[in-house]
Amino acid sequence: MESDTTAPGARPPALWPIGLFGFACGLPLSLSGFTLRQWLSEANVSLSAIGLTAAIGLAYTLKFLWAPLLDGSRPLRGFGRRRGWLLVIQPCLALACVSLALGDPVAEPVGVVGSAVLIAFLSASQDIVVDAWRIEIYPPARQGLALAAYVWGYRVAMLASGAGAIGLVGPLGWHGALLVVAALVACSVAVTLAVGEIAAPARVAGLSLAARLHGSVVAPLGDFLRRPGAGLILAFVMLFKLGEALAHTMVAPFYRAMGFDRAAVALATGVPSLAASLAGAAAGGWLVARIGAGRALVITGFVQMASMLLYFLLAYSQGNPTILVMKVVLEGFAEAMADAAFLTFISGLCSLRYTATQYALLSSLAAFGLRTVAGGSGFLAERLGWLGFYGLTIFASVPAMIIMMMILKRVQRAAPI
Repeated sequence: MESDTTAPGARPPALWPIGLFGFACGLPLSLSGFTLRQWLSEANVSLSAIGLTAAIGLAYTLKFLWAPLLDGSRPLRGFGRRRGWLLVIQPCLALACVSLALGDPVAEPVGVVGSAVLIAFLSASQDIVVDAWRIEIYPPARQGLALAAYVWGYRVAMLASGAGAIGLVGPLGWHGALLVVAALVACSVAVTLAVGEIAAPARVAGLSLAARLHGSVVAPLGDFLRRPGAGLILAFVMLFKLGEALAHTMVAPFYRAMGFDRAAVALATGVPSLAASLAGAAAGGWLVARIGAGRALVITGFVQMASMLLYFLLAYSQGNPTILVMKVVLEGFAEAMADAAFLTFISGLCSLRYTATQYALLSSLAAFGLRTVAGGSGFLAERLGWLGFYGLTIFASVPAMIIMMMILKRVQRAAPI
């Protein structure tokens, strides 16, 4: 039976569960992203094929489509909606990670890609449930702290399944390193069993799937599209991360082509990258507080564009590991700064009536470039060469900056940002 952990006078819920859930949600991300591409690169898979792996994570963009199903049904007796679904999803996710770990990108590329697609789908589904659990279990006064704990857990997990897994390849091989990550994913079941859950409101549990789909997609989108300047805002949200998406999809094979071995990549993308990201997020938050999200986006967006010039420096460094660390740190700081402003911006766009659903839709649009256009990054890199390709990624960031300046000029009076 579900317990109401938010009853008046009750002890505030602890933050460690959401921190551990953040760790659980962050672990699978690299297995369909950077770590997977590093593995494919070392297996001498073509750049065009590696680029197409960007589409593997399309589930993260489309997850709002099946969110209503997870929101209204209870799959296991004796558990609530949230824990019940997690206890279905998490064991399946661990098995999908095992399947990936036992695959061979050369002999069985279809099996490896299929496992990665399944990981992305189950991971996106886990995100849906954990986000709902966080919103429901923590009172409004503790949502900020809960989100901070989640982000810390998420970032540490990305370090573990990214640089950590790559670092383990030396002593354990790719299969052994990925099995370690799969074991960590399996441990998330224990967290789910240990946490509480609030009772589901009857009005939510009683809604039909069609009604939930209308409430989660149609009504929030219609509310947003009726606002002045909605088209410009949606165009900006879709384009803002396009240059970054193109650049990051090819970063693993680029490092390899520049002569950086696995140990150098693991070192640079490990603790230094994590520290830079956390510092950049703090700096971005401070800038937003000082000048507002819209203006902060323009500044941080141009800083992020400038950081892409580091790819050219890296290309001329002749495999210098110090330059690699500097590039990863400065780029990570700039991107985290921009992300802080961007997330604040899209959060401020959400109507109080549809906060969660509009945020999900906007964040899905933000990932659109990564999961679609970035799929052609391998073909572009092969055709243009590395310097031409990374020059194009900088150019791809320009339209979003122009649109944001148009928004600041034309929309701000109607809807301050």
